[in-house]
Amino acid sequence: QVQLVESGGGLVQPGGSLRLSCAVSGNTPIFNSMDWYRQAPGKSREWVATITSGGSISYADSVKGRFTISRDNAKNTVYLQMNSLKPDDTAVYLCRVYWFSSRVVEYWGQGTQVTVSS
Repeated sequence: QVQLVESGGGLVQPGGSLRLSCAVSGNTPIFNSMDWYRQAPGKSREWVATITSGGSISYADSVKGRFTISRDNAKNTVYLQMNSLKPDDTAVYLCRVYWFSSRVVEYWGQGTQVTVSS
């Protein structure tokens, strides 16, 4: 069974930084993609960034230039470095791993809370 565990969330002041980690355990294929999403209270889940096993990266416009996604394939871990944080970045951040078989196979973590407030 594939499991994802996020860590690194917390309370930070506006303009501050946090680094989130998501460790994936279990059997996953070499070729997969890993995402970060976020969900604020009363809002729908929002895609933040994606990184493929080959290193291709994409970001939502709302975080471009402030957030950096990276991964360590040897550790099967994905990271999200968040700089210049704003109150609007407050949300539960979730990671996902997915790949294509006969269908899309995906697994989600439980999430880690990020609160940006003075």
